[in-house]
Parts: sequence; structure tokens; C-alpha cells
Amino acid sequence: MLAPRRGSARAALALLLAASTAPALAARVPAREIAAPQAYEPADSLEGNFLAAYIAGASRDTAAAATYYREAVKGDPRNAELLERSFVALLADGSLPEAFRAAERLTARDGANGLAQLALGVQKIKAKQFAAARQNLQRGGKGAAADLTSTLLSAWSYAGAGEGKRALETINKLKGERYYNVFRDYHAGLIAALVGDKVEAERRLKSAYDTDRNTLRIVDAYGRFEAESGRPDLAVAAYQEFDNVLPRHPIVRDALDKLKAGKPLTPLIGSAQEGAAEVLYGLGSAGTSQGDELPAVVYLRLALYLAPEHSLALLTLADTLERMKAPDRANEVFARMPANSPLKLNAEIQIGLNLEQMGKGEAALAHLDQVAKTYPNDIDVISALGNVQRSRKKYAESAQTYSKAIDLIGDQPARNYWTLYYFRGTSYERAKEWPKAEADLKKALELVPATQPNGRAQVLNYLAYSWVDQNQNIDEAFRMLKQAVDLQPRDGMIIDSLGWAYYRLGRWDDAVRELEKAIELKPGDPTINDHLGDAYWRSGRRLEGKFQWQHAKDLNPEPEDLVKIEAKLKDGLPEPDKPAATAETQPAPAPQPEMPKGAPAPTEPPAMGTETKSGG
Repeated sequence: MLAPRRGSARAALALLLAASTAPALAARVPAREIAAPQAYEPADSLEGNFLAAYIAGASRDTAAAATYYREAVKGDPRNAELLERSFVALLADGSLPEAFRAAERLTARDGANGLAQLALGVQKIKAKQFAAARQNLQRGGKGAAADLTSTLLSAWSYAGAGEGKRALETINKLKGERYYNVFRDYHAGLIAALVGDKVEAERRLKSAYDTDRNTLRIVDAYGRFEAESGRPDLAVAAYQEFDNVLPRHPIVRDALDKLKAGKPLTPLIGSAQEGAAEVLYGLGSAGTSQGDELPAVVYLRLALYLAPEHSLALLTLADTLERMKAPDRANEVFARMPANSPLKLNAEIQIGLNLEQMGKGEAALAHLDQVAKTYPNDIDVISALGNVQRSRKKYAESAQTYSKAIDLIGDQPARNYWTLYYFRGTSYERAKEWPKAEADLKKALELVPATQPNGRAQVLNYLAYSWVDQNQNIDEAFRMLKQAVDLQPRDGMIIDSLGWAYYRLGRWDDAVRELEKAIELKPGDPTINDHLGDAYWRSGRRLEGKFQWQHAKDLNPEPEDLVKIEAKLKDGLPEPDKPAATAETQPAPAPQPEMPKGAPAPTEPPAMGTETKSGG
């Protein structure tokens, strides 16, 4: 989550409550080969450091921005703008002691600096100086977001001082928007539980849970409270209902396993510090969902200052850093995941996947292979290893690895693992074992739930395109491709598949129409440019065709595709063979060029990313 947009009560609600619900897939062994932070050499002048800091900030490189702004402030310590920029960069980079010193200097000049007052208030909550913390919070900025943050943190400061009644009175001031009710009850319930008011805690947490049963943090807080209160049956029911909606979340699985074994569950919040961290985590988590990464990182850093082992804050911060194109920094955060956290396995897997993203494929394989050896019966670890093998074009090996994961499914619902069949099917297809690939792709299509339209579109596309590529089941393939486009009308690769299917049937004008749509959506894809060049050539637009082939060549296609593109640039396309008739139409003469395989090999499930079959 992240900071709400100004004036948006709905955004403020999401900001406080939207907890991370992405399935966690991970491992419980020490991280290996986590890249050390890059050293940045300061410039020789104030101007040079400022310019370097400005560029780093625009590139969202928080480490570089903090380094250069730190040096710039040394060169001009009285410059208020430099100091404020340095303060924000230090916060985002996690250099909290320096950030707090900068905040003190900022508030001495401008007492209304909301972010600086917030940072100092958090510092004082950590030091258990609760009255002083409230003074900082009350001096901060105005507006819906600032008032919301100040009210919730002030309420937790009263709870930390043992003033439970004042804490609940403070949080009850959040009125005016009906959306406030859920997160008001959520934090009120947590505060009441902490100060020992079990009746009020039950009432407020039950109210929040009854209103929203699909938010992980609400379910977890309610479940833990009921278990601690001697009602484990209610806790099991709550976790099980959530598991039916989002299967296999590690936190839910861990809670259910403990409850079934008769083990106790600790309360979600054990101190006022942790409660304040929960507020800041909520702000940060909301920010990540709305795309404001820098404010999200700031809130998450402050949350982790108060609660260094907040597993979801660590996971969300690392995920945000990944999206900011800083996988090395993300791995540093993943490595901090507590060994006893249900999310530790997720962190270990992400470390391996990030090593692959960083171009350290062999290190990624070694890391995940070791994790898989340590936990040979964990499906998520094995499938992650298969994903990296597939990404590195080790298709036969990845198919074998996915088979090991599939063998472990046992009596678990197969629909929860449809991606394994899909990924194994794509691996078999790339390894030129089509009968096995076709069987797996059909199985994936059978299992993928209707609630995952993106995943269903990807399976439809891959299977249908493969049929078109082999001149099989043309009518059914067309129906499937059109269904895939209906599900994902903005997916350029799927539209490319439909256009290429028209091309294979010799319907040049239809092919050009669809491929031009695909190019608008993914102009930098070499495969689509190559396809459009072929379609232009066949429709008599040969100059345009050569232009598209040249563009495809300039976009770094796969080596095997590059050879074919260069041949077309030299000699054009051969004359087409006779077409294959279909029930849909009697097409014009259709070509039979050799079809290169140009689909990218993704590293994550279709529901989370893009796995698309498209010819080259």
C-alpha cells in the first residue's frame, strides 16, 4: 500500500487496510550471493553532486541519490531545498539516523514540514517518548492523509502509555466517510486487545472481519484473537474461508497448521511500537498498489524502523524495490526475513529469481537448486527452479523439474497448480516434444479458474497458436484466439497470434489489420515487427515489409530469427503454397514459410506476468 492520493477517502482506506495478499512462494535457508551495495564516488563539486543526485532520484536509485545529496549538503549546508531533498533520499535509502538529524534541522526552520514531523514522531515512539511523539504528529501537515496518519499514530502512542481509553477515544474521531469504519475498527480492535479490553477487542475485530473477509491482515488479526481467546474453531473457519479464496498463502497455511496441531498463535500486535508500524506498513502497502513507489518506500522504511521483523513490510519493501529496478537492493531486504517467518521461503525463492534478473543465471540456479535439495518436497521451490531453467532455455531440464513438482501434488486440488502444467507444456513444446506439450496445455486449460482471466488467455493463446503453427485444428484455434483477445484486448502478443493465424491462412488484409494493432501495443517487440513485415510483403506492400523487417532486425531478435530476417531482407519471401481451407472461410493462397518460435520465456505465472506463445 502507499500514501493515499490527496483528497481521496477511498484511497486512504485502501492505504490503511489493503494488506499484501500475493501468494508467497519461498524457502528457509540462508541467502547466497546477495550482491553487495554498489559504491558511488562523489563528484568534485557541489554542482556535480547535485546533478548526480537529481538524475539518481529521477531514476529512482535511492542509494545513489542519498550518497550524492549527502555530499551536496556538505557543500552548501544552509541550502534548505538541498537539505529537504537529502532528507527524503536518506529516508528512502533506509539511512534513518541521518534522516532524523536532517528532520531536526528541517523542523527548526519550518515547523510545518509534515514528513519531517512524522519521522521525528516515529523516532520518539521508538524511544517510548509518547507525549513528545504526539507533539510532532500534531505539528505536521494537514489534509485527509496527514490527519488519518496523525490520528492513528497518536492513538497508538496513548496505548503505549497505558492510556487505553484515550487511545480508543482518539481513534473514534475518524468519522465522516463510511469507508473509515473498517480500518477504524481494525486498529481499535488491535489497541483494545493490547490494553486488555477483551470485550471491546472482540467487538471491533469482529466488526472489521464481518465487513471485509478478504484482507489478509484483518483475517489474521481476527483469527489470532479468537484462537487466543479460546475459540480456535472460529479462527480455523476464518483462515479456511480465506484459503478458499486465495489458496496456499504461507501465513494462512502456517496458522492453520498450528491450530490443527493444537499450538498457540501469538497476537498480531504485541506492543505500541508494532501497532504504529502496522499503520505505516498500511500506508506503504497502499502506495505500492497505486504505483507511488517512493512514498511507499519511505513509509515501509519507517515501519521497519519500529518493527524490524515485520515480515509483510519486508516482503512489500523488497517487492517495491524490484519494481524500481533495484533487484540487488531487494535481495538485501529479502535476506533480512526472519528465519521463523512463514514468508522466509518466499524470500529465498525471490533471491534466486532476482539473481536471474540480474544476469547471474548460474548463481540463481545454484541458489534454487540448494534450496530445493534442502526442501525436496516443497512444490513452490521446485517450480521456481523450473522457471529459472526455462528462462535460461534449459527446456528438457525444466520439464523434468516441473514433473517433480507435479508428482508432489498428491490429493491437493490440482486447480491450484495449473501453472505447473502450463509451464511444463511450454517447456515440452520448446524441447520439440509436442504430444506431451499438447496434453499439458489442454490440462492447464481445463484447470485454470475463470477467476484468472489473464492466465486463461495465455493458455488459450499458447495452445491455439501452436495448432495454427502446425496447421492443426484451425477452426478451434481461431475460436480460442478470439476468446483470448476478448479476455485480454490490450495484450499485443495475443493479438499478434491472431494476426499470424490469419497470415497462415493467407488472409493478408486481416493479418495486416491485427498485426498493426499488435504493433501499437508492443512497438518494440521484434517478433511482431517481423510478422507485420511478412504480412505487408504478402499484401503487396513490399517496401513497408522490408522496413518492418529492418526494424525487427534492429530490435535484437533471437539469433535463429535474425538469420531468417536477414535472408528476407536480401531475397524477400518465396511464393506461397496452396492454402488450407477452413469452415470459417475459403482463404486466398496461404504461405507455408518455416515458422520460427519467438515466444519469450517468462519467469512467473501468467496471472502475475505474461507468458505468450507467438511465432517469429
